[in-house]
Amino acid sequence: MAAEFILQTQGLTKEFKGFVAVNDVDLKVRRGHIHALIGPNGAGKTTFFNLLTKFLPPSRGRIFFNDTDITTERPAQTALRGIVRSFQISAVFPHMTVLENVRAALQRNLGTSFHFWKPERSLFGLHARALELLSAVDLQDFAQELTVNLPYGRKRALELATTLALEPELMLLDEPTQGMGHEDVDRVTQLIKKVSAGRTILMVEHNMNVVASIADRITVLQRGAIIADGTYAEVSRNPLVMEAYMGTTEAALSSDAPGAGA
Repeated sequence: MAAEFILQTQGLTKEFKGFVAVNDVDLKVRRGHIHALIGPNGAGKTTFFNLLTKFLPPSRGRIFFNDTDITTERPAQTALRGIVRSFQISAVFPHMTVLENVRAALQRNLGTSFHFWKPERSLFGLHARALELLSAVDLQDFAQELTVNLPYGRKRALELATTLALEPELMLLDEPTQGMGHEDVDRVTQLIKKVSAGRTILMVEHNMNVVASIADRITVLQRGAIIADGTYAEVSRNPLVMEAYMGTTEAALSSDAPGAGA
């Protein structure tokens, strides 16, 4: 029987020469949920993501994935377990087509990423799956378009497709709607909800309309520590959260409130 919680941290802490960026964080992410990590600027959200993906070693504490202690694993080992991260800045190949971007991600799963001498026709078998993934993020009509020509929101959708190509069990999304207009925000929000079927998502997000509409659970960080954890209704009424965002409940948890960044 699969564990109830896919990801857990125990006392996770990161210090930088006396500055505590992540402070004794106990987090539990329930399998199959969309879990949002929010907080004002400097709260420690991105540092926490860097600890999960092994870009940084913790000062102390432990990380468990599927009940296995992965605290000391290297980044590649963690990725192979099925923890895949997207970043605040879109990470796609601009001068490849949309289809080629997804196909490159699929090729990584075959272990042939560096077989540059193989003819392109050897990759044609990946086309069907690549097109399925593009369809999942509503990019099927852009398959042959150069990625550099896509509007920003579509590039983020493509990044979702390349992330899905790696067959993640847990997707870590870092500010997936950052820098978008309302129309793109709505589109990407619905795509995140769509691709969450059958997997777990932990996301850092500053847009509270997005968080309110799709997050099953929300954890709030301030100065590296958890100050609230619960549903949107519970968190939005928490006085510590209102104080952290320097306003009333409505001001604190609105799309215009401050809260982007690390």
